[in-house]
Amino acid sequence: MTIELKRDRNAPLAQAVHIREHAFMTDGSVAEGGTDAGPSPHDLYDAALASCKAVTVMWYARKKGIPVDDIHTVVERDDSQERASVYKLSTTLRISGALTDAQLDELGKVAAKCPVHKLMTAVTTEVTTKVERLP
Repeated sequence: MTIELKRDRNAPLAQAVHIREHAFMTDGSVAEGGTDAGPSPHDLYDAALASCKAVTVMWYARKKGIPVDDIHTVVERDDSQERASVYKLSTTLRISGALTDAQLDELGKVAAKCPVHKLMTAVTTEVTTKVERLP
């Protein structure tokens, strides 16, 4: 899969993101020198974790017949120690439905095993960067 970004020439930092048939903007905050035209790269990183947990829980609940009516996921970021290599994300999933305590506990364990959580905590990610001149 390829994700493509193209600069928005009307803003100092903004990028138009294209993923499959989806398009949205990403930008820096005003404090970072952007125009806040969209979420920042850090916001997208954090949102990837939250959305993965929510999607994973919904998928699992449907597969197992667990009666989840609604799910509201919140991620809180503490980036105060990021320069010291510590980036903290705290997630809370609020789930409604006719759930037993055991089912709610089971869904919590499933959320903790979502693929993005694993990528962020247990996998070595190798990144290569190539810079080319535009024609």
